[in-house]
Amino acid sequence: MPDGTPTGPEEDRIEAAVRAVLMSMAGDLTAKEAALLAEFEALGRTIARAKAEIAQLAVDDITGAHIPSATDELDAIVGHTAQATNEILDCCETLERLEAEVPAAAAATLQGAVTRIYEACSFQDITGQRIGKVVAALKAIESRVAAAVASASGRAASAEPEARPRTEGEELANGPQLPASASSQAEIDRLLASFD
Repeated sequence: MPDGTPTGPEEDRIEAAVRAVLMSMAGDLTAKEAALLAEFEALGRTIARAKAEIAQLAVDDITGAHIPSATDELDAIVGHTAQATNEILDCCETLERLEAEVPAAAAATLQGAVTRIYEACSFQDITGQRIGKVVAALKAIESRVAAAVASASGRAASAEPEARPRTEGEELANGPQLPASASSQAEIDRLLASFD
């Protein structure tokens, strides 16, 4: 092509045919039709250039290194938070056993602090659910990038694994919401009041 975009034999034949048709029609076209055909030709060059750029993407780096590395890191985060949470909960159990050995006022304070620690440890479930969503999104991106590159380069795309049907619990459990999209306490109170 005139703009330097690499072409293959099929693209060369198509371009030659389009040029031949345009040359044969040159005298029969109005200025508006000629401008429209020039726009189509430019659009064709843009599409061919985009396909060539997509085909040359280092998709193997993306699908072979970057995304698996990111998902491995996220899995490691989940593992480390679970391990830390278990150690915190073990320490809470030790503190609960000490409650019987301290004065009543101190035992009540200790029990209150231990309860707050137990409640705060719910972060592990929430982060695990959020990280699971990110891993699923990364895998979807990986699959789509591979399909786009395969399509642009003329290779057959590898078959995507069939998604297993979600269980009823998975359909209902959407994980924690981001603060901006979460329901307010007033909305929750109205919902609960509607059940009375």
